Amino acid sequence: MPIDWEPIWLTLQLASVTTVLLLLIGIPLASWLALSRFRLKPIVEALVSLPLVLPPSVVGFYLLLAFSPTSRLGAWLLQTFDLQLVFSFEGLVVASLLYSLPFMVHPIQAGLENLPVSWREAAYTLGQSPVRTLWRVLLPNCKPALLTGIVLSFAHTIGEFGLVLMIGGNLPGQTRVASIAIYDEVELLHFDTAHAYAALLLALSFVILLLVYSINKRVTV
Repeated sequence: MPIDWEPIWLTLQLASVTTVLLLLIGIPLASWLALSRFRLKPIVEALVSLPLVLPPSVVGFYLLLAFSPTSRLGAWLLQTFDLQLVFSFEGLVVASLLYSLPFMVHPIQAGLENLPVSWREAAYTLGQSPVRTLWRVLLPNCKPALLTGIVLSFAHTIGEFGLVLMIGGNLPGQTRVASIAIYDEVELLHFDTAHAYAALLLALSFVILLLVYSINKRVTV
């Protein structure tokens, strides 16, 4: 049975949008966590890291409750912005942002923390602001960390299942991504089609990881 390419393209679209948004969110957050001495920083770090230890279904369940039109937040979003996050592509993006956040933040934070403090102090001495120091001095020397965060976030979003199923359901053309398509085909005992989807995701994930390891090796040599 020929496979339907729509779930594949929807998965790639979700992963791409999520990764770009995570990059915009993750760089400021990771830099603050790496460079700040805020006393309550461990609490923020714990919140960012929660998706690493929580089952995806738990995160999806609470997001489903929060974004439901019957909740205060969901009703406010619907009335104010005409935005329904439950069973929509936009909801998948928001859920993926929260669940893949540590995969972007942790590598960048580690990369910034491993840079010599003297670089930052020298930039300040020369009159550079913290923002200019981050963008002109620190981040250019964290390219492997940035690449790792981008690739891990992209690959992790591709492989999401429980979270996607909980918040997005299974709507063809809207929320039926590749992982959901595999589940559907297995339930229907269409193992050949399920294998085709799975093999595509396996090959794509392997190529992505191979590229990041190869590029990082060249950068660090």
